[in-house]
Amino acid sequence: MGVVTKRSSMTFFSDPASHYSHRVRIVLAEKGVTVDIVDVDPDNPPAEVADMNPYNALPTLVDRDLVLYEPNIMMEYLDERFPHPPLLPVYPVARANSRLMIHRIQRDWCGLVDQILAQPNAKASEVARKELREGLLAAGPLFGEMPFFLSEEFTIVDCCIAPILWRLPALGIELNDKQAKPLQKYMDNLFAREGFKASLSDLEEDIRS
Repeated sequence: MGVVTKRSSMTFFSDPASHYSHRVRIVLAEKGVTVDIVDVDPDNPPAEVADMNPYNALPTLVDRDLVLYEPNIMMEYLDERFPHPPLLPVYPVARANSRLMIHRIQRDWCGLVDQILAQPNAKASEVARKELREGLLAAGPLFGEMPFFLSEEFTIVDCCIAPILWRLPALGIELNDKQAKPLQKYMDNLFAREGFKASLSDLEEDIRS
């Protein structure tokens, strides 16, 4: 293992195009954390990422002697380390439900997003595009129940959904149906947040510029 350069502040090695890096950047921005965000080309990460992260993968979060390399663990760590505003509910049942929703987003939507972005013109991506669009529309009523996803307050679940919805133009997915109105309203709520706007990399800003 190589020598790791000590950094004085928290550092976040981020893929500026990745929805997994984006979800953590949203948490950092919502919390107002002082952090050094280092944009990294995922195909050519700096040697120090390999020195700290056994998978040489992005994102990687460094906070003094702590190195984290799984986005959902980073999000929960940041929520505990910087408790205000809280992004996970206080009560165990509500916390478990939030974690379950993140798991479902991962299982039901994230793989489809990854497939489409990796091979936009592949036949498998056409199938994934259709499945993702139908999945989002089917969840439409849930988005309309409260200002945020099943919550009066912005939560860690929204941090996982927002990067996917922001990327819909890049994914080749349009939601113009009447059925999509609750989802459109939800997106307007999310994208208007100062924390969300502050979380965007230059590459992400270009998606909807």
